[in-house]
Amino acid sequence: MKFTQTELEGVLIVEPAVFGDHRGWFMETYSEAKFREQGITLQFVQDNQSFSATKGTLRGLHFQLHPKAQTKLVRCTKGAIFDVAVDIRRGSPAYGKWFGIELTAENKKQLLIPKGFAHGFMTLTEDVEVQYKCDELYAPECDGGILWSDPEIGIQWPLHIQPVLSAKDEKAPLLKDVQHNFVY
Repeated sequence: MKFTQTELEGVLIVEPAVFGDHRGWFMETYSEAKFREQGITLQFVQDNQSFSATKGTLRGLHFQLHPKAQTKLVRCTKGAIFDVAVDIRRGSPAYGKWFGIELTAENKKQLLIPKGFAHGFMTLTEDVEVQYKCDELYAPECDGGILWSDPEIGIQWPLHIQPVLSAKDEKAPLLKDVQHNFVY
């Protein structure tokens, strides 16, 4: 398993070792021991999976407030997504900056997104499945979001189309208007 630090402190690309032969392939998607070797101590308590039928579906930018903030380990198991993490920790030198990466069923890359970051993704193909592990249970009373197109953040989404959005994501506030409790 290979861990690569991105330009956002704590946001890591995780690449599992894939072993293949004439039958197909095998990979270990998570190993507590290998994460611990990297200094990452997490206890994942919830696995989530989403399906998006339409290319250009955008989910996010989402986060969960303290005391129920979540670290996520995200992977795409069918199709392809452009996955994004945004630093929303007040006082961080990277506050409001974003990192994006293409996660696909083929490249098998994963993105580790720590607490204090908003998360979102855009589907790049039809019929996309995304799975992610969380180290905290879903808590609707702590649920938060930021507008996907916030000009201050300036995410360069790869598809230049009007995305398919939920009603909640259409009405999300700008980062400057979000009430949150993340501090660097």
